[in-house]
Amino acid sequence: MGRGRVELKRIENKINRQVTFAKRRNGLLKKAYELSVLCDAEYQRQVSYGFYKRITYIERYSNEAYMIRIYHRQIFGEDLGPLSLKELEQLERQLDSTLRQIRSIRTQSMLDRLSELQVQERMWLEANKALQNKLEEVYAENQAGPSWAGAGAGPAPGEHCCSYEQHHQHPQSQDFFQPLDCNSNLQM
Repeated sequence: MGRGRVELKRIENKINRQVTFAKRRNGLLKKAYELSVLCDAEYQRQVSYGFYKRITYIERYSNEAYMIRIYHRQIFGEDLGPLSLKELEQLERQLDSTLRQIRSIRTQSMLDRLSELQVQERMWLEANKALQNKLEEVYAENQAGPSWAGAGAGPAPGEHCCSYEQHHQHPQSQDFFQPLDCNSNLQM
């Protein structure tokens, strides 16, 4: 349910009048600010109360957010008309300085990422080397022959045994391991 309409006439009680003035002034100033933000309008607020008391607000130009919006538009090349040649040169120097700073940060970020990738590469190379060493150990054990080989437990006639050395020479380089070419024909 909404409020009822107040009859517009002078409030005789001085205290009530001051309270009403303060409340309505704040509401009015809030509406003016909202209008300036929504419509990007410039405004000057002047509110008078009494004969000697004068309240003047020129908040728009002292408002930090407004100045930032103007600067932001100028950086993007908008609203440059009112700027003098000196101000344009200063803006150009600021843009150049900012661009150098951005490029420096980007370069540092790329160097940091490169460093991380180099550390990762070393870890992978070490893991690869460890796997190569393990493969060499397994190969050396297979060359010596299993201890049960003399007991006649070898493959049955006609069966094929997969051996790494049957088809490949042992890799001696840092290359990645190649897949084994084993004869996978199984007889049942």
